[in-house]
Amino acid sequence: MPPLDVALRDIAGQLGGELVGDGALRIHRIGPLEGADAHTLSFLANPRYAPQLQATQAGCVIVGPAMRDAAVARGAAIVTPDPYHYFARLTQWWAARARPPVAAGVHPMAWVDPSAVIAPDASIGPFCFVGAGARVGAGTRLAPRVTLMDGCSIGARGIVHSGAVIGADGFGFAPVREGDGLRYEKIEQLGGVRIGDDVEIGANACVDRGALEDTVIEDGVKLDNMVQIAHNVRVGRHTAFAGSSGAAGSAVIGAYCTIGGAAVILGHLTLADHVHISAASVVMRSIRQPGTYSGVFPIDDNAAWEKNAATLRQLHSLRERIRALEKNVRQQP
Repeated sequence: MPPLDVALRDIAGQLGGELVGDGALRIHRIGPLEGADAHTLSFLANPRYAPQLQATQAGCVIVGPAMRDAAVARGAAIVTPDPYHYFARLTQWWAARARPPVAAGVHPMAWVDPSAVIAPDASIGPFCFVGAGARVGAGTRLAPRVTLMDGCSIGARGIVHSGAVIGADGFGFAPVREGDGLRYEKIEQLGGVRIGDDVEIGANACVDRGALEDTVIEDGVKLDNMVQIAHNVRVGRHTAFAGSSGAAGSAVIGAYCTIGGAAVILGHLTLADHVHISAASVVMRSIRQPGTYSGVFPIDDNAAWEKNAATLRQLHSLRERIRALEKNVRQQP
């Protein structure tokens, strides 16, 4: 985080929270509790790091009400109901003052089709490609080397990081028998990609265009680096995909879901709202109820795998039956 020199009272005055301690304290950086110095503003959101609070040399710590007394006992504090949210807003406030502003407009080394529609305050970085009929909304920023293909759109206040490709062809091929094997006939991808407002897409992520209808990314979705969204997938609002995860063709993911790193959602499945998939899980069936789901199963010959999976699903009931049998044996004279 680039350095600044700002009074603590100015930060609290802009972002709120209860400031306890020396408001004239000069803050030069935001940093973690470990390694902080007297001019560092740190935060404590996870109780597991509470032991670090007493040892830190941070000039001020952002804490929740439950940690107020412990924080004040060691020095200045900003007390707020949600320290992590406060930290997020603080980073935005800090970056707006410490970083050079992103210039609006199209960089001279970008290529934008004359038929594309670019909002006046959008920013198109160097080596970007924006295809025919594409649309980029107000305040949206395309970092260097982003590709937005023909007929695709992204709404307002979006961020697309370097190397992301929006609107490449989906993986659609019709198998055709030829001799003793198969060849694959390309299915032209005739849909587009529609991305809503406040969406952030990580570096080298891919969102494929639809086969017939559009691939849809709703408002507030966050895609980490190297995420793959296949053709005709629909991702509900404010859902987040962690790095290297993906959804296969025509999957429908609800709103407010989280998909852990390297997790995979198979095609044509539906996930309800508020479903949370653990890292490296493979979703092989639709999930209709909110909750947290996990699952990894070793690869095997398919017939053996199906038998083992069927047995595994009965494991809980088998355990209870065995316990009942053991209890009966113990009770016999």
